[in-house]
Order: sequence, then C-alpha cells, then structure tokens
Amino acid sequence: MLKKFAIVILIILNLNCLISINIVMADEEDNEQINENEIQQSIIESAAKASEDPIINAKSAIIYDRETKQIIWGKNEYQKRPMASTTKIMTAIIVLENKKLDEEVIISKKAANTEGSRLKINTSDKMTIRDLLYGLMLRSGNDCAVALAEYVSGSVEEFAKLMNDKAKELELNNTNFVTPHGLDNENHYTTAYELAKLTDYALNNKKFSEIVNTKNIIIMVNNNARNIYNTNELLGYMQGVNGVKTGFTGNAGRCLVTSCKRDNNEIITVVLGCDTKKQRTSDSSKLIGYAFNNYSKINLEEKIKKEFENWKQINSNRIYINKAQENEILLELGEISKRIIPIKNGEEKNINIEINAIYKYEAPLLEGTKIGNVIVKNKDDIIEVVDIKCAQTINKENAINYFIKLLGILNTCLDFSK
Repeated sequence: MLKKFAIVILIILNLNCLISINIVMADEEDNEQINENEIQQSIIESAAKASEDPIINAKSAIIYDRETKQIIWGKNEYQKRPMASTTKIMTAIIVLENKKLDEEVIISKKAANTEGSRLKINTSDKMTIRDLLYGLMLRSGNDCAVALAEYVSGSVEEFAKLMNDKAKELELNNTNFVTPHGLDNENHYTTAYELAKLTDYALNNKKFSEIVNTKNIIIMVNNNARNIYNTNELLGYMQGVNGVKTGFTGNAGRCLVTSCKRDNNEIITVVLGCDTKKQRTSDSSKLIGYAFNNYSKINLEEKIKKEFENWKQINSNRIYINKAQENEILLELGEISKRIIPIKNGEEKNINIEINAIYKYEAPLLEGTKIGNVIVKNKDDIIEVVDIKCAQTINKENAINYFIKLLGILNTCLDFSK
C-alpha cells in the first residue's frame, strides 16, 4: 500500500513538474534576466566587430532597410518560424485601425485567465484601448491581447481572421495567425522577412511608433495608476533604437524585432529563435552595428538616367523603322523601381549598367513599345531591369507620303538637269 502511495506521489510530482515547465516555456522573459551591464557589454562588443560579417546565434534573422524596402543582410530570412509575442505587432495595428483609443473595455474571464506573460488584470476590470495597447506592447500582456481581440471582433478566432486578412493585404504570403498573443501553435508562423515588412508598415502609424518607443508609462486600471516598463532591452541603451517588440516561447525561442534610426537612415532588424536572451541582445546589437557601419545609399536612378542619356546620343539615330512616316524616334525609360539602394562600402565600383536594344522595326510602332532595356548588376547579380520604350506613335507611310516622296525625288532630278 505504501509503495502504491509513493508511486502516486511521484506521478503527481512529475505532472506538476511538466505543468511548471509548460508554464515557463510559454512565458515571456520572466524566466531569464539580463542586466544593464550585460546589455552595455553586448553593445560595446558589437561596435568593436561592426566591420565584420555578423556571426549570430539566431535561427533566422534579417536587416531590412525602410527607405528602399530591401534586404541588407539575411540568414534563413524566408524560413517559416514561430514568432511568439512579436505577433502583437499585428494585434496592435489591427486594433489601431479599427478602434478609438479612448474606448473602454471590460476584461472578460477568458482574457484575465490567459496564460504566459500578463499585465495581471482581473475579470471585470475596466481599461481604455490606449492603456491596453501599452500593456500589450510594453509588458507583452497576453491578457491584454485577448481582451483587445474580444473587444474588436467578439472572439480570438474572429480577430485572427482580421489578422490574416491584413497579412494578405500586405502580401505576407508565408504568414498565418491563430492568436493575438503568439503562444505556440503549429499553424501560427511567419518569416523574418515578412515580420520586417509588417513592422515597416506598422511604424507608419504614428500612435504605434509612439507606443513602441516608450520606455515606461503610467496606465490606469479601474482608475488606479500602474507604472509599466518596456521589455525591449535595447530601448534606451543603443543609439537610435526606437522599438519594437520582444518575444519568447518554448518553440519560438527568444525573438526580437528592433527599429533603429540614425541620421536619415532607418533599419529594422529581426532575430528569431535565439537560445538565450543574452544572445538575442547580442545578435540584434551586431546586426544594427553592422548595418550602420558597413552600408550606405547610392542614387541608382541618377546613374541609370546618366548612362541612358549617353547611350541615346550615340544610338538613337541607329534605330531604323522601315516604311515609317517620321525618321526620328523619341525614347524614354520605363519605371525605375529601385531609385535608391543600400550598398556595402567599397562595392559601388561593382555596379555595372548594360543597355540593350533592337535596332530595326517595321512601321507602325506604337507609343510605349519596348525597344530594349537597361540591366543593372552588382557583380553578377541583377539588381534592376528598366525598359526602354518608344515615346511616340510612329505611323506607317501611306499613299500621300509616297506621293510627297516621289515629288521630292522629281524635284531633285530637275535640279540636277539644270
């Protein structure tokens, strides 16, 4: 009997241990701390190695340039991965685009009992949308996420539909949302690239940018003041950092989306799947330091137009259109999609511009007809292709044109006979 009792106790203890592990693995940040000295050390080390190609712990990562919408550097940036609480970037933007900040929300039992990182609000508590958003993005409150989802859509499931509709609108084709908080679910995923794109979109919202750039703030719960702090360890420590969101679950690992602005340059870095919070901090610091120390912008549009004008002066007269009414063809460039590009320092000499064209046509030639293209390469990589088009319609000769030409020939002959 005693032996059976002992076995039961062991089973209970093991179950409690498993439950405890699940709770910790689903939580945000609380099970690992990083102090100010460690943050500063990560920043110092990243600055010392800023000229070196980043070697990082993260499973997936990206440096994304906001002005050009281009990838500066990436590691498995298109690989689908769980995103943990970085999910809340989408949650916040859906709320901001559908509700007013001063609307009041009554917290449901389901929201209050949500597991993981919490603002620790209770059933029937009253809060404004504004304060719930700060609880969502600073404290990473899963309870806030559910409360907001229920208020906007009636349920978590209906809110997820809004999230996925927005993902489709933004062409995030490798992203799917199941919850507003990001606790582990095999159908809840994104990529580092698409998370950067989403963040870039969200930062265009003035209130979103204000919230994620807040280090700490006093919010009201039932008219009681509560001071909350941002879980983003780089905010307030690294030059130019102005957001965005931390994340952690057992499957996702440590995640961090960071926005940083220095002078007129703005980047977004994403690290997904770091093993520790310290490594997440270090990886993000390395990527930021690498981007600002090794990349600059060049005006590609200016280069393309200059090369095109030089080519046009030499080659436009070589284009022959058989049976055309006009002898001169006007040429223009199509749309240049990459007007400005980030390029690694010292690699501008690798930019090569090739211009190709067909030189013989049959009239008529319609306005907008493609007659060639401009190909821009960085070494062997094509970075831009721009069409060269006919800028006017060139009609085919008709009977009147032939008659006029014939008169011209006769006049010439008469002049010679004199």
